[in-house]
Amino acid sequence: MYGAVSPHPNGKGLTHVADTLKASLLDSDRRSAVVADLQDFVDREVAGKGGLSGGVIKTGYAAVKRVRPGIIRSAIDSMLDEFVTALEPHWAAYQSQPVPGFGAFLAGRPHEVAQSLLAVTDRRAERSSRAAVTSVYGKLRPKGEQNVIESLPRLGDLVERHAG
Repeated sequence: MYGAVSPHPNGKGLTHVADTLKASLLDSDRRSAVVADLQDFVDREVAGKGGLSGGVIKTGYAAVKRVRPGIIRSAIDSMLDEFVTALEPHWAAYQSQPVPGFGAFLAGRPHEVAQSLLAVTDRRAERSSRAAVTSVYGKLRPKGEQNVIESLPRLGDLVERHAG
């Protein structure tokens, strides 16, 4: 029952209101808000990184943004369909699990989910004609899985907010 919210049959949390992520996140009426929230999410995740590796991430992120203003929003929008496709099997599995929250569900499968999301960015980096983008991505990629894993609870919560 798309669009409705009711108690989950197991008594934990709410039922999941979108049958597919594609039906909700890629809807033309919602897509712009999803992309804007994802850009804010990425900005916050980068800003929250600390230490030496955090400094490298922040520097690389700033460099990519200098290459072309608006590149982050554009990249998110252009990859959203592929990210949704990567998350769809996890969403389907989540709907049948007694886990309170998609963020918690994703965090319970960290390596599997991180690899499915990173496959999207890896393909995009391989196809990029921008040397600066591929160079920065190549330097950041070795820590990519850990960074994605750390963000999964927050990413899942964001996705679930838009899927309702």
